[in-house]
Amino acid sequence: MLSQRVVRAVATARQAPAVRALSTTAAARSDRLPALGDIQPDQHESFNSRQKTFRSQLVEAQKQREASGFASSPSSSSSAPSSSSAQGLGSLSTATTGTGTSQHAAEQQPSPRKAGPLTNLIYGTKEGRELDAQIEASFSQVLARGKYVHSIEFHDVKPEHVEEYVALVGKWYPRVAGSAENKVHLVGSWRTEVGDCDTFVHIWEYQRYQGFHASLNSISQHKEFPDFDKKLRSLIRGKRTSLMQEFSFWPTTPPRQLGGLFELRSYTLHPGNLLEWETHWRRGLKARREVMEGVGAWFVQIGELNTVHHLWQFADLEERKIRREKSWGIEGWAETVHKTVPLIQEMKSRILVPMPWSPVA
Repeated sequence: MLSQRVVRAVATARQAPAVRALSTTAAARSDRLPALGDIQPDQHESFNSRQKTFRSQLVEAQKQREASGFASSPSSSSSAPSSSSAQGLGSLSTATTGTGTSQHAAEQQPSPRKAGPLTNLIYGTKEGRELDAQIEASFSQVLARGKYVHSIEFHDVKPEHVEEYVALVGKWYPRVAGSAENKVHLVGSWRTEVGDCDTFVHIWEYQRYQGFHASLNSISQHKEFPDFDKKLRSLIRGKRTSLMQEFSFWPTTPPRQLGGLFELRSYTLHPGNLLEWETHWRRGLKARREVMEGVGAWFVQIGELNTVHHLWQFADLEERKIRREKSWGIEGWAETVHKTVPLIQEMKSRILVPMPWSPVA
């Protein structure tokens, strides 16, 4: 397992364009509709080889950073972060303590109220107040690393306009992500093949909410944006957007090209259960990552509240089945499932294929 200090792309990767440079072939195929049929069967060894190379490069890059004296600003990835550390992305990250609570969070803890019958009546017991304070702090300081905000977009495309949609978005999104002035990184773009068919999923990364607002402002000022927006609205039946943050123990992967397919698992939790969910998943993820390649995990803060998204990558559906079955043989996973199932109100699984311009593919 990789440590948290080597689980994100290094500064050079973070400073690189948000989308990989499109080759002539990729650019020519950017309006082509991807499908599960494009994935060749029995490519498990090739997938695993690329995965191994990807992880090795992260380790080597981090060693070079440490040798250069930049170890205090570690980069990270979703490959296998340590549960005992919760550091942020890239050179702008701020390290946190081993419990995932930053020093800033500790400094911001409210001072205790004076005890008394009236106080207990209004605010509950001392233990209850401490729990309330912990919950209040957790969503912004403990659960999330806080340095980045991610948005997830679901575009429900009209079936007769899918190809037109791909051509339009395939040109616009790489331009938006590739322009430094927009201050946004495209994590990836995918098409749903099993689940909500003709639905496209896009995940974007911003530097906190300030970056989100700055990005929207910059993009909206582009002279070609009104035409793009008008055309997009004519091609889709609806669009859903939520703003999310990463779980502190599972930072989002940097760009990578491993091939295969993706599974987006979405969980709607009963209100008030996010902290408990995070606790169990933090413990069980180590088991899962021994056999599966994660992309990222996020919880929604604005939009579809009480929702958690996990994104995984597999060589193909058969390999997905094998990997998931192997999870049950690893200590800790069965207990995680046993404790998290009662917290779930609704769950959904989507099988996705990456679009040609997607940085994570």
